[in-house]
Amino acid sequence: MVFPVRQLVSYVSRFMSLQPGDLLSTGTPAGVGHGARPPRYLDDGDVVAMGIDGLGTQQHRVIARRS
Repeated sequence: MVFPVRQLVSYVSRFMSLQPGDLLSTGTPAGVGHGARPPRYLDDGDVVAMGIDGLGTQQHRVIARRS
């Protein structure tokens, strides 16, 4: 990660109140998928899931951009 978790939480806390169980989805730097062999990108229908043991999981389905 480019910034440590402590710094991310401090920065976000300037703009909003964080509560126990809140998730900060940091993503990955641009180009990470391009560097995979073969290249891998999120595509229509893919599911991104994140969770915390004992709290549950959030799932988000990727939808193709409408022109």
